[in-house]
Amino acid sequence: MFQAFKEWFWLERFWLPPTIKWSDLEDHDGLVFVKPSHLYMTIPYAFLLLIIRYFFERIIAIPVAKALGIQKPVQKIIPNAILENFFKNSTRQPLQTDIYGLAKKCNLTERQVERWFRRRRNQERPCRLKKFQEVCWRFAFYLMLTVVGTAFLYDKPWASDLWEVWNGYPRQPLLPSQYWYYMLEMSFYWSLTFSLGYDVKRKDFVANIVHHLAALSLMSFSWCANYIRGGSLVMIVHDAADIWLESAKMFSYAGWKKTCNILFLIFTAMFFITRFILFPFWILHCTLIMPLHYLEPFFSYIFLNLQLLLLQALHVYWGYLILKMLKKNILRKNVKDVRSDNEEEEEEDNDDEEEEEEATKGKERDCLKNGLGTNKHLIPNGQHSH
Repeated sequence: MFQAFKEWFWLERFWLPPTIKWSDLEDHDGLVFVKPSHLYMTIPYAFLLLIIRYFFERIIAIPVAKALGIQKPVQKIIPNAILENFFKNSTRQPLQTDIYGLAKKCNLTERQVERWFRRRRNQERPCRLKKFQEVCWRFAFYLMLTVVGTAFLYDKPWASDLWEVWNGYPRQPLLPSQYWYYMLEMSFYWSLTFSLGYDVKRKDFVANIVHHLAALSLMSFSWCANYIRGGSLVMIVHDAADIWLESAKMFSYAGWKKTCNILFLIFTAMFFITRFILFPFWILHCTLIMPLHYLEPFFSYIFLNLQLLLLQALHVYWGYLILKMLKKNILRKNVKDVRSDNEEEEEEDNDDEEEEEEATKGKERDCLKNGLGTNKHLIPNGQHSH
């Protein structure tokens, strides 16, 4: 049964133009052609990248984070067996009635109980240092992919003359640079997929899985159908903008808001240039219109362009979100990671504000005990500080 499915799946009419056979793409005279079996190597390469990432985050990302002023926070929390037991065995988000009962049991105020739970929840959440490590790795790899892709493509005729993308298709031999560019790109996305389980879990966890698998599906299909030339152009167009987003996040976590805003504006410009000018008028024109001058429409041509049109629809959606975030955050001089847990950051900010408020109140109480007003002037007898 499996053998029958395999034979059906690899029927030439699904993958190749009419009159072309798989035998036409066998290696000969020193020329090497793409083979689906090449893609097996992306899995071990992905695990190798995970190992490299482990050392990168500790040897490079952490020192960079410390140089930018990002430290691993030390959460100050007073041990309380009753509250800890409730946190672990009941809920991390107690109701107001629960807070009232716990305050009575522990001889604390309700506000102190609320603060204890907030700080305890923050202990369970990933810190800025961990987020920075992940973003730093993605920034470094996207930068490398952009440099590598540019180096591989700058002297290729199809990078400047799109008609060359289809010249001789599908009997186009595989170049070593094309092989390694695809292996790096696909291995990277596999590694991101494998690490989703232990990376910082964000609001768009499911969307990330869908995105990574869709990217892998598109790259795998373009490889098997020998759309390597067009596929490499799609990859370089997308990678060129992503480095600016990751760099903006890095400086956002470091608290460099002005630098973050500038980088995010550059990312926005790059995103709209690559996704709304280069991709539809350069890439889609190349894959949708140009091949019809050489070939009759066939299944893989239709399937490839359906995937690319779906990708362009996603570009429109992401562009809307970027503009929305630009209006919301840049105009307020505050860029945040669109995928970060805003509630978490709000809780941390509230916690800091409450600590400052408590410290201020403590100073006021000390001043009053010593007969001083909040401005540290003596209070006349029988009067109160206002």
